[in-house]
Amino acid sequence: MTATAESYFIRLDQHRYRPTDATSGAWNTAEQHISPMNGLIVQAVERFCSERGPDPMALSRISIDILGALPMEPFSVVVEVIRPGRTIELLEAVVTSGGRPAVRARIWRTIGTDTTQVAGGEADRLPDPNDCELLVLSDDWPGGYIDSIKLRSVGTPEPGRGTAWVSTGTSLVADEPSSDLARLVGLADTANGFCMRESMDSWLFPNVDLAIQLFRQPTGVRLGLDTTVVFGPSGLGVTTTALHDDAGHFGYAQQSLTIRARGK
Repeated sequence: MTATAESYFIRLDQHRYRPTDATSGAWNTAEQHISPMNGLIVQAVERFCSERGPDPMALSRISIDILGALPMEPFSVVVEVIRPGRTIELLEAVVTSGGRPAVRARIWRTIGTDTTQVAGGEADRLPDPNDCELLVLSDDWPGGYIDSIKLRSVGTPEPGRGTAWVSTGTSLVADEPSSDLARLVGLADTANGFCMRESMDSWLFPNVDLAIQLFRQPTGVRLGLDTTVVFGPSGLGVTTTALHDDAGHFGYAQQSLTIRARGK
């Protein structure tokens, strides 16, 4: 593993992977950042579905619960059907690390139909990322994942409020193609870190989950984040993000936060 890893993961066999140092986390560089793992889960689900043969369904919701820290060690991802159906189905993906479930994801797939005549309600498109200022997250956050991404900010982020474009030249799995959806989901967890309400030197505010709802399948390699972070008065918080691609608004993401002062 080197500081210039070209992929986040290396496949070991059908279900097992090894993380590269490009996955190292922002809260603890000895652990994996969850963002690349989220993209890998989507890729594993898509692979599972393609092996069963084509069908008219698409992913509509991706709900990921983080059950514990992910060490920089090999792990497995196994997908199964929880609720089968011809027009709607629920899948589950479980990431096992060190002999225990570390991440559990539930994914709804629903049938696609032509609803063009009633489509509407999406947010305004974000400014072109080429017109946005480069934002260096590594000034605030450590880790290989942060080093692997490029962020362009729409204006200057404020505490708890910001809009930015994020992209990466690092592939999900070495020598394997990835869908646009998997790549973009693999960047979505960045939302909780680029417009912090408080300094990470004084406060901890990791997310325990990520829930993504889609009303359109995204395309491209750049993810737009229009993000609001709310801290409550009793240790709870929520990061809410409108997700964009080059074509516009395509869905939403929410992250539940656990907030505590450093040293407590």
